Amino acid sequence: MLALLTAICLLAGTFFMFVAAVGLLRMPDVYMRMSSTTKASTLGASFLMLAVALHFDDPGVTGRALAIIAFLFLTTPVAAHMIGRAAYLDGVPLWPNTVRDELAGRYDKRVAELANQPIVFADQMTPAAESPAAAEPNPTGGEPPATDPEAR
Repeated sequence: MLALLTAICLLAGTFFMFVAAVGLLRMPDVYMRMSSTTKASTLGASFLMLAVALHFDDPGVTGRALAIIAFLFLTTPVAAHMIGRAAYLDGVPLWPNTVRDELAGRYDKRVAELANQPIVFADQMTPAAESPAAAEPNPTGGEPPATDPEAR
């Protein structure tokens, strides 16, 4: 029974690694390639490590395999985010059929930080949303604060 579970995990890991390779070759831009590759390869490597743990049936090997799986699940999303952020800051173009660039106009490339304003998509814009006063709601709910320091 243990050999069957090991074989199933090996086949599942191999399948997901194959899907990651196909995603790397078939996706149209770096952002989709990165997304498909990191998700599928993490799952594939996790299944392969689970197969190793099942095959050797040793607490030391099982502990190391589980630590590797945890490390992959913790670090792969961070690495994918950093690669995507670096690509975006470097100006790598989006796929021409991309529906929406949610960071357009919100990302200050000089300091590599998001602007402190809410996301308003072009198809959701209203005349009130275009004014700067509407973009910054008053947290107290009352009148907007006076800009003159002596008025306080």
